[in-house]
Amino acid sequence: MLLVWASSDFCLSGVSCPGFPIILHDTMDSCREVNIFLRHHLSRGSISSHHTWRAAGQALYDYFSFLQVHSLQWKTVSPAIGVNLTDSYRLWSFSHVGLSRNTVSQRLHFICQFYEFALQQGWITHLPWHNESRVTVRSPTFLAHTEASSGKTTTRNVMPRRWRQLPTFLSSEQIHSLITTTRNPHHRMLLLMALNTGLRREELASFPLAYISTSCTPSAEIHGNIRISLSPTDGYGMRTKGMKPRDIYISQLFYRNICDYIRLRRYERASLSPSCQQALFLNHSGLPYADGGKHLDRVVREIGHKAGIEVNTHMLRHTWATHTLSLLQQQRDKNRIEPVVFIQQQLGHSSINTTMRYLHLINTLAEDAILQYSDILNIESGD
Repeated sequence: MLLVWASSDFCLSGVSCPGFPIILHDTMDSCREVNIFLRHHLSRGSISSHHTWRAAGQALYDYFSFLQVHSLQWKTVSPAIGVNLTDSYRLWSFSHVGLSRNTVSQRLHFICQFYEFALQQGWITHLPWHNESRVTVRSPTFLAHTEASSGKTTTRNVMPRRWRQLPTFLSSEQIHSLITTTRNPHHRMLLLMALNTGLRREELASFPLAYISTSCTPSAEIHGNIRISLSPTDGYGMRTKGMKPRDIYISQLFYRNICDYIRLRRYERASLSPSCQQALFLNHSGLPYADGGKHLDRVVREIGHKAGIEVNTHMLRHTWATHTLSLLQQQRDKNRIEPVVFIQQQLGHSSINTTMRYLHLINTLAEDAILQYSDILNIESGD
């Protein structure tokens, strides 16, 4: 089996789709049913993220490679034969490959969608699984009264049972150590941007210079927090998850520090590029961080290694969310908006249930630790 990624010459309904997954047999013939499914599923308007393209292509490629290696046919799903291909693939993924539970769940999600599509097309007569009812244990929340499922959910029995792992975040002491270890001013500002906004890795990598530089004037009087509109359609190259627009807020002090960084530091890297770049943050060659900002994780991990801390870019997002939510909960009488709702909007979560995870973390934070987090960021930003 071969997995290739389409060039810009590949079009769907007249639209160029570079990076679209295409699966081929070893003979270079098309894996017809899979590619029909991919074109149907991934070209829908609700799926605009190229990360989803890559995840779906990798999942189907991995599954069909498994079938090929074990001389199995994907259409062998009749219950009379007693062969459950998806169960076998799940066990193989865990025991022989050592994939994580989340990775296996994600791949099985796309594989199951393929089989459901195949059933609709009449390619098969049965699905290689059945649905079952599972009990979901949830802690009481202020939205508990809206829960109509009685703690039960219906799911495919092939899916691994899941437990929701709480996000990992940094303490105030670890944040201080991380920032003070960072001698590179560009990396330092990247860390501070993540810790002050909760932006995702790709959002950090594509954050436009224009969002800041258009209003960085010495005489500007800025009161309160600064609202910045993240809009993937404004022509500045901003990329958000699902290409959905949203507003974020940053403090007046940090906004001014970004302006200082642009005026005093960014030009060092910008001068290395033969052309003007739209992104605020540039790599050592003066170019934007490519491939969704994957190199940012390497930068953050290397800084963490020097500081003796295991950390990645997404952990900085969790850190902002946890500390900020705890501070807002303590000051909720002063807030015009429910703290969890504010965090949800700032992070760009589609479901508030995703944001609710942070409520389970804030009980571990003392009030002085929360205030220390805010003080550390203000002090480190102002250096």
